[in-house]
Amino acid sequence: MTDDRMALRARGVRFNYSDQATREELLAIERIDLEIPKGQFVSIVGPSGCGKSTFLKIVNGLLPGYEGEIEILSPATRGSAHAMVFQDAALFPWYSVLSNVAYGLMCQGVPRKEAQQRALPLIKMVGLTGFESKYPYQLSGGMQQRANLARALTVDPEILLMDEPFAALDAQTRELMQAELLRIWAQARKTVLFITHQIDEAIYLADRVLVMSARPGRILADIPIDLPRPRELRVKRSPDFVRLADQVWELIAVQLRSDGPAGS
Repeated sequence: MTDDRMALRARGVRFNYSDQATREELLAIERIDLEIPKGQFVSIVGPSGCGKSTFLKIVNGLLPGYEGEIEILSPATRGSAHAMVFQDAALFPWYSVLSNVAYGLMCQGVPRKEAQQRALPLIKMVGLTGFESKYPYQLSGGMQQRANLARALTVDPEILLMDEPFAALDAQTRELMQAELLRIWAQARKTVLFITHQIDEAIYLADRVLVMSARPGRILADIPIDLPRPRELRVKRSPDFVRLADQVWELIAVQLRSDGPAGS
């Protein structure tokens, strides 16, 4: 029976990598069981090589051959089931901001003029009004990621998948983009699955933080983040935030001490 309150359900997800050189099988994900309600923001953290990004790629359909089930429930009629935002903005350098943001719609067969009209409100949402005719080389790293986020939102995904989208940014820009993402999420109300290595980023953004074990990856803990919204950046200095950060770090540190750092 479909639960219309749920956006994503994973049951018994398991994944093996095949080493082409040695022909050995590497168990990357042991078992993941997960449910994410619609509109929830979920962050995943864990040691390097634990399978965070692998799981996200499975959800996105980029890694076939996994065991178990992935269900994206009740996708929007007009939009897409999911859209991915990678670490690299990957904008087309020969396209303007407007054309880059409209690109996903045009791939769906939407005429260029209509696609660009539908892209304009998303450009405004991410704070790039006035930059529609600019090219990627004319934008800062943070602005490029805003355009990348707008492109993902334009196809109206049921779930927004984000794989360390701010990792390449400098520290100050990264903090500002975290606050901007929460503002945009509050407007768009999309379900978000967010991968990061930064514990403070995971806690600041999310309703729940999932902590994964060292490889083979499994979910060690599902920690509710009960910090009130809307959140300002200064919440990171609050005692409740520090308590949550210590809790998450200790779970990861135990994995590092027992297994050693995994490969990336």
